[in-house]
Amino acid sequence: MQRYDVFLECANVFAFFFGKRLAIQKLALPLRKISYKHKQMAAKTKTAFVCTQCGNDSPKWLGKCPVCGEWNTYVEEVISKSTPDNIVPAMSNFDTFHSKPILLQEIETDAEVRMDMNDLELNRVLGGGLVPGSLVLIGGEPGIGKSTLVLQTVLKLPQYKTLYVSGEESAKQLKLRAERLNTSSENCFIVCETNLEKIFTHINNVKPDLVIVDSIQTVFTDRAESSPGSITQVRECSAGLLKFAKETGTPTLLIGHINKDGNIAGPKVLEHIVDTVLQFEGDQHYMYRILRNIKNRFGSTSELGIYEMRQDGLREVNNPSELLLTQNHEGLSGVAIAAAIEGVRPFLIETQGLVSTAAYGVPQRSATGFDIRRMNMLLAVLEKRAGFKLGQKDVFLNIAGGLRVNDPAMDLSVISAVLSSSLDVTIERETCVCGEVGLSGEIRPINRIEQRILEAEKLGFKRIIIPQNNLKGFDIKRLQIQIKAVKKVEEAFRELFG
Repeated sequence: MQRYDVFLECANVFAFFFGKRLAIQKLALPLRKISYKHKQMAAKTKTAFVCTQCGNDSPKWLGKCPVCGEWNTYVEEVISKSTPDNIVPAMSNFDTFHSKPILLQEIETDAEVRMDMNDLELNRVLGGGLVPGSLVLIGGEPGIGKSTLVLQTVLKLPQYKTLYVSGEESAKQLKLRAERLNTSSENCFIVCETNLEKIFTHINNVKPDLVIVDSIQTVFTDRAESSPGSITQVRECSAGLLKFAKETGTPTLLIGHINKDGNIAGPKVLEHIVDTVLQFEGDQHYMYRILRNIKNRFGSTSELGIYEMRQDGLREVNNPSELLLTQNHEGLSGVAIAAAIEGVRPFLIETQGLVSTAAYGVPQRSATGFDIRRMNMLLAVLEKRAGFKLGQKDVFLNIAGGLRVNDPAMDLSVISAVLSSSLDVTIERETCVCGEVGLSGEIRPINRIEQRILEAEKLGFKRIIIPQNNLKGFDIKRLQIQIKAVKKVEEAFRELFG
């Protein structure tokens, strides 16, 4: 009897725990379903590390990009797998083309009809005007005048219907800026929107001749889950705008920010996608702005435009040499005038040098608007080849007007200004120089010498010093300006200082 009771008690305990197990399994079943559903949702969204220079992605962080070779350029981005197939849903009413392979000799090469922007400087940089269907990117520092340049340009085009998409400023702010510019247009539409799909809806309703997006870093699309301004968003939005521009033939201008390194923010792929990249640069403490061409599929990349920042907007500077030479430095040492070339435009630049005794024992070297490594090389040439001891002196160099010039022909004016300050001897006011200085002290030939001489003659200079080798095949009899050709820096100094 006792054995039976023990068996019955064991059976009750087993049934109790077995029932509990069944209850736990019934409770765990919906929890497993919920957990599985969350895993499916998490599987749709994943993160990857993307290179900011070339756009290459990697499942893990890498110190050096294996594609472009840059260091510390990988950032984490959210990538969504469930993306719509069409990024431009509102473009169905546009007439799209269907491409097919054709023979090279069957392609017609008619001249492109460019849009006149009513701006001589902008037309020059674009290569003669804006090409229909092109995608143009304008980059620059904050507050340099990018939005002002674009807004005053589109307000001068009443014959074209323009849609200005603003992602940073309100409509009232744009209205106040337009009133400050004293210009107006009846065909300029303003919309404040940052969603790409809604932007295409507005484009479909307005059907403009020109589209402005300010700025590309604020635009986002629903097909990417990352925040606006990220690499994924900038790449997807620019690709969608490129597709719209090419299929409809509508030119599109994008305004972009730059990072602390001076490059356009976002992936390097952005500069590869667009047709033209313009850099708007200048010092905010000076009045001059330079529109430089970095990339242009429809023209030369050696052009640049110069503007003057004023209270009523940007003014075109057709002859920058006259503005850069407004000061009278007669009787002052340390000033030399250089005949420089930026792009294909010649203009005369004032080079200022100051040499003083090192007060703290360690000499200082400072250059504004000129490469300081190049200046150190020129100072070494002065000391080694010309015999002027500048090792224990402070040397300061400045390019007047806030410009930054990379022309090698500035070398002769740099060493002339430095030597003029060191000797405290004035260079004649009506004399300008141009020439590249080699490490052995020779004056090397430079390009576009005729344009430099004609620019100096037009501004009233009586004498110009040029390299000796530039006289080969050049007729100087028809010129009114006196030309002095030199081979070495010693000869140039004898012509300048006697």
